[in-house]
Amino acid sequence: MFEAGRQIQSRPMVGDEDLRCPATGAPLRRDGAVLRTEDGAREYPIVDGVPVLIAPEKSLFSTPARAQPPRALARRIAAKLPRDSRNVGTDPLVARLRELLPDRPRVLVVGGGTLGAGMAPLLDDPAVDATETDVWLGPRTQLVCDGHDLPFADATFDAVVCQAVLEHVLDPPRVVAEIHRVLRPGGLVYAEIPFMQQVHEGAHDVTRYTYVGQRRLFRDFDEVAAGAVCGPAMALAWSLRYFAVTIFGRRAAHLVPLLTFWLPRLDRWLIAKPGALDAASSIGFLGRRRETPLADAEIVAAYRGLNATRGG
Repeated sequence: MFEAGRQIQSRPMVGDEDLRCPATGAPLRRDGAVLRTEDGAREYPIVDGVPVLIAPEKSLFSTPARAQPPRALARRIAAKLPRDSRNVGTDPLVARLRELLPDRPRVLVVGGGTLGAGMAPLLDDPAVDATETDVWLGPRTQLVCDGHDLPFADATFDAVVCQAVLEHVLDPPRVVAEIHRVLRPGGLVYAEIPFMQQVHEGAHDVTRYTYVGQRRLFRDFDEVAAGAVCGPAMALAWSLRYFAVTIFGRRAAHLVPLLTFWLPRLDRWLIAKPGALDAASSIGFLGRRRETPLADAEIVAAYRGLNATRGG
């Protein structure tokens, strides 16, 4: 979704010396409107000042066109319509991430074509050097790439943010391995992945994760903090919307939130309850890079949902 006033304006980004060919990993050099490998075997376009580092033979995506924002009237109408989505648990996790970062940190955003909920305090901080990437030319996209093959040198970033993205990729473990690779030793990752959500990106909506499943996905990271970020009340609101859409068609998607917009507000009260982790709409994970994977027994033992409180 486009947000007024959120266009990128001369934001800092990693230098060309940190860029790599997504197909071979070879360094790239700028030559006019393209980036090339030293041997000239590979070249990638720069579109409207945005490098497009996608290897066509390895990705579903190609050189994208610049997306057009909705008209001003449509933006105003959309802003006034009630919504049945609310990230009530994101702010404390992002605040914790910011506290742990060094001075002038380099932060990579995977899937950052638009500003994610709760991300402004981090990504709009002038003391943070953010590189915001996506597979499309969104209003904040500084570099186009596919998360399966991140076009950066090893150990380039202090932190990686991957919010509501991993459900849309075909191979989440491969993307997480790439995140691990481009992080410096001790670097941080912040991710949010849906659990109880209906399909919302058609064929590009692939995967859901429980807390334990997400913890195993990030087994090469020590958990700093984790928990439900969108709670069970939002999950219920979405279920009611999609139930109505199934019966009455797509128009119901705009009407049902008029009746259910209040439900996600209950999540501020529900989010800390043990049952929220088992019924969350989405779960957040803040982790620190480790050198060896966490054992599966430790991952399973870390479960702290409703059943854990009952001792079974």
